[in-house]
Amino acid sequence: MHELGVTESIVNIALDKAKEAQASKIVKINIVVGELSGFVPDCIEFYFDFVSKDSIAEGAKLHFELAPAEFRCRTCSTIFHSHDSTWTCPKCQSQSVEITGGRELYVENMEVE
Repeated sequence: MHELGVTESIVNIALDKAKEAQASKIVKINIVVGELSGFVPDCIEFYFDFVSKDSIAEGAKLHFELAPAEFRCRTCSTIFHSHDSTWTCPKCQSQSVEITGGRELYVENMEVE
């Protein structure tokens, strides 16, 4: 249910930026969602219709770009993407890694009229 609060923030950001640009309508909002963020684009879309009602964002299309999980090996400093849940460095096979990407959630840009 935390997607409701996130969706409210997305709409508020979009409305603030549209106001700065003196836009009359928000047409599209491009959102980057990290693979490890825990946020579900379908849930954000579900709440968006409710949260944006009676605003210039009402009816805007949401476009989601998935940011892949990225890791850095603490042993050899290799940066890699893992396609399974082992999170093992492909270079030295170490499992001592840190997450360096894939937890983000942000409005990348938007289209307005």
